[in-house]
Amino acid sequence: MATMGYIFDFNTARAYEQWIQNPKIQRTAALENRLMLQMLNPSRGKTLLEVGCGSGIGLLPFIEKGVLVTGLDPSPYMLDIARSIVGQRVDLHRGVGEDLPFEDNSFHYVCLNSTLEFVDDPHSVLAEACRVAKHKVYVGILNRYALRGYRKRIKNVFEENMADPLSYFSVGDIKRTLHQLLGNVPMYARHTCHFPVSWIAMMRWMEQSPPMQLCPLGAYAGIVALLIPKFKTTPISLEYHSKTAASTVPG
Repeated sequence: MATMGYIFDFNTARAYEQWIQNPKIQRTAALENRLMLQMLNPSRGKTLLEVGCGSGIGLLPFIEKGVLVTGLDPSPYMLDIARSIVGQRVDLHRGVGEDLPFEDNSFHYVCLNSTLEFVDDPHSVLAEACRVAKHKVYVGILNRYALRGYRKRIKNVFEENMADPLSYFSVGDIKRTLHQLLGNVPMYARHTCHFPVSWIAMMRWMEQSPPMQLCPLGAYAGIVALLIPKFKTTPISLEYHSKTAASTVPG
């Protein structure tokens, strides 16, 4: 089985659990989750998989909307935190994004929310996400062009315990890979977290405005790909016997 890059150990999982309790970080996470929910616009009763679900914080908006949620993460410690947050409302699995233990087209929606930053093979993870999805794939990234202060906060939590630095992507990077995998399917992107964390409380209304979400400089970007069903066809050979025209007898 392929490995999923950096896997949170006990210490990093606990550091993340403490970090996410910071009210400023919670406000940032709320903006990201709101954007993800707006872009996917999932229907009640539909199925959703989050690859790299981590602590499960990103699953809560979908649970509240009545979506049938499945979460997958390679870290048993992060899954323990997730269980403490979502309880029995989510079907949680331990696994890696490069080798999802699900059949093709198993979920209406598949999310990768700040997941690709931690993997060794983003192309394979995206390919697997596209394989098990049948309606939409959502990819949330820490924008490569984000303000340095935002990225520094992430690095302070994770990279001090990591041998290799996190990867950062642009919207263009993700779109190009998805086009390679899916062909010319419809895609669209939105951004949030344009302002410093200390400003979020008073700038929330602006962060949520459609014009601001189109600005490509936000620290967090969401990309949605709309999947188009593809059907394989196999020619069938049919035997055909032409009828012999009846001979006419002159009368």
